[in-house]
Amino acid sequence: MTTAQDNILFDEIQKLKAKVDAALIPQGLRDKADDMITRLSRMAKYSGYSGEYEKTSHYIDWILNLPWQLATTDNLDLTRARQIMDKHHYGMDNVKERILQFMAILNLTKGKQEVSRAPILCLVGLVGTGKTTFGYALAEVMGRRFARIPFGGMGSSLDLRGQSRLHADSEPGQVIKALRRAGSNNPIILLDEIDRVSDFARADIMGVLVELLDPEQNKGFSDHYIDYPFNLSNVLFLATCNNTRDISTAVLDRMEIVQMPSYTDDEKIHIAREYILPNVMKKSGLTAQNLTIEENLWPKIVRPLGYDSGIRTLERTIKGICQIIAKFVVEGKGNHFYLTEDNIKQFLPTW
Repeated sequence: MTTAQDNILFDEIQKLKAKVDAALIPQGLRDKADDMITRLSRMAKYSGYSGEYEKTSHYIDWILNLPWQLATTDNLDLTRARQIMDKHHYGMDNVKERILQFMAILNLTKGKQEVSRAPILCLVGLVGTGKTTFGYALAEVMGRRFARIPFGGMGSSLDLRGQSRLHADSEPGQVIKALRRAGSNNPIILLDEIDRVSDFARADIMGVLVELLDPEQNKGFSDHYIDYPFNLSNVLFLATCNNTRDISTAVLDRMEIVQMPSYTDDEKIHIAREYILPNVMKKSGLTAQNLTIEENLWPKIVRPLGYDSGIRTLERTIKGICQIIAKFVVEGKGNHFYLTEDNIKQFLPTW
């Protein structure tokens, strides 16, 4: 090996060492990284150096970009919180009240040694009832970062816990990836559709969920790839599912079950008029001057084909109306359209 090559390798190793020295990471993890770099320097003159460097640099990149000591400050204004939750979701008073209670306790225990554990809420309800979107609203309410872990079709507990670095192409699990995306150690992590994991992996995945959701265990959650405990006790977990039949008793015991009721037609009319329509019109480039809907038409818009427990079909219907009107406006067929009993059929989408 030439002197020039020696210098290149020395520079690569020194850069890794400098990154570790400057990082805010636990001392035990720093010692582990230093040992890996020392081992790498001993391999510099041998053929396996290149592969070992890639593994070491990839691992160090992960541990340096995890929020070991980075946390956001909670916004605990209850009035503001209620306004934001009402802005995003109509009804859901039991869920909103539970969040306000938790924030009130955080207010009272702020700065004290006795810190309240965050409730682990599991929102249970049919599709389209607002379970997933509530997580995004809650992050805005508390001023926390947000990350979502989809469980639909998850086929291995390693998807959550990661794979050991002894395996080729190993990488961290979804929990560590969520923390890196969030960039803080106290985000809101949405465990979405925890009832929809693969049947053959259900028992193993439920076992990892018990550790994630148990306050006595998640203080030292260990990802197989990172191989160093991460404190998840500051994370606010929010789970969703369609039903609890396929969720283990041990997991259910660690969550507060909140039923998400189906919306009545009256509730859907309010949601459509006050929430969905303004949002869809804004995204479609339309204004209030482009569309007026006769009040007695809302029942037909809400239920064009029959009963639906959620609001996804309703949202698609309103999107279809706005798309038709947007096309008419661009084609010069008018700037304002008034929907009545006589013309509503031409605006309702057909399936």
